[in-house]
Amino acid sequence: MRVILARHGETPWNAEGRYQGQTDIPLSDVGIAQARALGARLADIAIDRAVASPLSRARTTAELALGPARSGMLRTDEGLIEIGHGDWEGKLAAEIDERDPERFKAWREAPQTVQMPGGGESMPEVDARSWAAFTRACSGLQLGDTLLVVAHDAVNRAILCRVLGLPLSRLWAFRQAPTTLNLLEGVDVEHLDVVRLNDCAHHTPLFGEAVHRAL
Repeated sequence: MRVILARHGETPWNAEGRYQGQTDIPLSDVGIAQARALGARLADIAIDRAVASPLSRARTTAELALGPARSGMLRTDEGLIEIGHGDWEGKLAAEIDERDPERFKAWREAPQTVQMPGGGESMPEVDARSWAAFTRACSGLQLGDTLLVVAHDAVNRAILCRVLGLPLSRLWAFRQAPTTLNLLEGVDVEHLDVVRLNDCAHHTPLFGEAVHRAL
């Protein structure tokens, strides 16, 4: 089976460097263009199943990536929702660094140890629910089937750490740009290989800047 694991397109908060978490911020015009570019890249790819986070930035990205003829196959799963950043949501990275410097430093250096303030989540919690959702999405796929999953930065990183056999302490060892795709292949969900990682050639040149300033 093949899994195309994508991230949503850019939002205004991404562009500003604000932590979004579970706040439902829609795509910006740039994000819509990125999602349409992803759709053009996937237009000739047979997709048998599609699952997305219910947050509008991921759901809309998935709909645009599938195109009108295939958008009806899309299903959502709450387990793929972005990490709950709690009190950090809506704040710039610089503001968080000023108000909560010790936790912010730990988030950058040992993300697996951080519990987000104000009722937010930890990465182990995100890992558990996102992997369960990913497993549900893959359930019943046959060897030649292709699944599209559209989620979020932290969720994708948690899933990819599992597939790569990396601890969550290595969360920042790779990037997840807006509408990037990761291609995974294997006989089942427990035996996946990473074929492509952070591939955003549909909107960014090889040496272009395809990063964001929050998470």
